[in-house]
Amino acid sequence: MSKTKITVNTNGSLKVDGDFEIVDMQGTVYGLQGRTLLSLCRCGRSGNKPFCDGSHKGNFEHEAVAFDLPPKKV
Repeated sequence: MSKTKITVNTNGSLKVDGDFEIVDMQGTVYGLQGRTLLSLCRCGRSGNKPFCDGSHKGNFEHEAVAFDLPPKKV
């Protein structure tokens, strides 16, 4: 299985690239029609949730800069 890469876009979506599946809360798989690259909405404005439709443009601000999470609690 290839590695899946998720890119947090500045002022935009989450780009998912690789071998993946997306399921709803009941575990039902979305029909992605063979796509290995797509964008997920993170602004809540998309008319096609959970997928991005570009509705965030001019309405969502977040500077995507990587950082380290605190140590995992045991």
